[in-house]
Amino acid sequence: MRKMRSAFALAAVCLAGLVSCSTGGDALFTSFSYSGHDARFDRTIDPQGQYFNPILAGFFPDPSICRRGDDYYLVNSSFSFYPGVPIFHSRDMVNWTQHGFVLNRPSQLNLDGIRMDGGVYAPSISYNPADSLFYMVNTIVDGIGNFYVTASDPLAGVWSDPVLLPQVQGIDPSFFFDEDGRAYVVYNGECPGEPQWEGHRAIWMYEFDYGAGCVKGEKILLVDGGVDRSAHPVWIEGPHLLKKDGRYCLFAAEGGTNEGHSEVAFLSDRVTGPYVPAKNNPILTQRDLPEDRPDKVSCTGHADMVQTPEGDWWAVFLGCRPYEDRHYNTGRETFLLPVEWVDGAPVILPGETPVPVVVDKPGLGEPAARPLSGNFSWTDDFSTLDDKWMQIRTPHSQWWSLDGGLRITPSEYTIQDRGVNPSFMGVRQQHASFDAVTTLEFTAVDNALAGVAIFQKEWANYVLGKQLIDGVPSVVLYVTDSMEPQRMVASAALDRADARKALELKVSGNGAAYSFHYRVKGDQAWIQLGPVQDGRILSTDSAGGFTGVMIGCYATSGAVSE
Repeated sequence: MRKMRSAFALAAVCLAGLVSCSTGGDALFTSFSYSGHDARFDRTIDPQGQYFNPILAGFFPDPSICRRGDDYYLVNSSFSFYPGVPIFHSRDMVNWTQHGFVLNRPSQLNLDGIRMDGGVYAPSISYNPADSLFYMVNTIVDGIGNFYVTASDPLAGVWSDPVLLPQVQGIDPSFFFDEDGRAYVVYNGECPGEPQWEGHRAIWMYEFDYGAGCVKGEKILLVDGGVDRSAHPVWIEGPHLLKKDGRYCLFAAEGGTNEGHSEVAFLSDRVTGPYVPAKNNPILTQRDLPEDRPDKVSCTGHADMVQTPEGDWWAVFLGCRPYEDRHYNTGRETFLLPVEWVDGAPVILPGETPVPVVVDKPGLGEPAARPLSGNFSWTDDFSTLDDKWMQIRTPHSQWWSLDGGLRITPSEYTIQDRGVNPSFMGVRQQHASFDAVTTLEFTAVDNALAGVAIFQKEWANYVLGKQLIDGVPSVVLYVTDSMEPQRMVASAALDRADARKALELKVSGNGAAYSFHYRVKGDQAWIQLGPVQDGRILSTDSAGGFTGVMIGCYATSGAVSE
């Protein structure tokens, strides 16, 4: 088994200026298709007046939303995938179209040596009418900390380089631009004094001078601990401020990002506080519902709110769809619900109410060209590189091109190597039940391997590909999980004639059951390689962290056969 390279070694290489590291031939992926078929979405709805939750299926966590005029904009966390922070546009908050990424240049986003869960946390997008600029502020936890970027047109793909906020010591910052032209940044930080319990955090605020690009004055404590300090609430985070009817509302997540997750609200007559917990807290949670409820959604929280031109309020928030116990492979997803105001405080869902699968919203526009929810299918011929494709960490060499398909020059790095940018181009698994198929042209040489990787973490992944085994071109299946190193599950030798033909590879998932298949292009029948595999090793609950599964095209010159 090949030893993993250290993140330190990678950083040294990057500083020297990386060039493409390759041996052997390129891998050419001429097509890639994906289809989802979840039972949750297997029902008929009126697309002009109803929508499915989640509105963004798959790994789209920590949503933040804002509006200018009739246009809504939404961003999500991307952690250590590149480019960073996908940005979406909609006119109805249901049908969203991605318009690239906010952080799409290496100068904006250096993820060298950073663990998968240590990259971009909780981006927050807002619009400042005083200077007609959009602001996106976030945290790179293992990197440069808190910073913001700006753009006059959020969809043009040209955001500024990062402006650091060194005084903001914590995570999850968000801006609030008040009616009087003053601005503030709120964030999760350490509690004042010594922590009184594990997970004891606080919400702080600075005034923000957007003209000078920095905070000013002293930091102000808004919330210490959470709603009820006697209950030792944990991880008050993801704060946002809004103003309604002359009063300020601070809302934030509480309870951690797992089953105990919730959203809570605090009210004040002044932006600087004091903030009093709303009477109807939590304003959103699923933690008190029966475990065996149908169409289960869990872990709800980390909300953001927006007001429509008509005066209605809506909230986006994250949630998870487990297929078994606490296992979910689709990551934390984006949901949408209307907001009701009760006694001056927002309520997203009344207590003990499950997140509905279908929600009424009359007057919806035309569905997006590429749906992001429901059961859908798509095929990519790689005539262009669509915004759905992402890499692991920041690239420092051009190891891919569009040449009759997606052509990958294999890097020496594997997806098991930590802190690096392997030659992998992936898309999100967006359904518990799905099929993904690619067509591969590849001549296996030496230690090269090319195929499909199903990636959750460096220590939680499957690889289905083509490789030399004892000098014979073969189809191989590898697994890596936290309990043991990478091992070969199965292999099948290709005969001499078939070894020169294009190979089709298929991954099928159904909850915890993943099966892997292949066929020589032109053949009708799929051949299953190895037994059905345990997909639970790919779940967030097993692998840890905050990301979902990515499926994609992969090649390496550093593979080792058993």
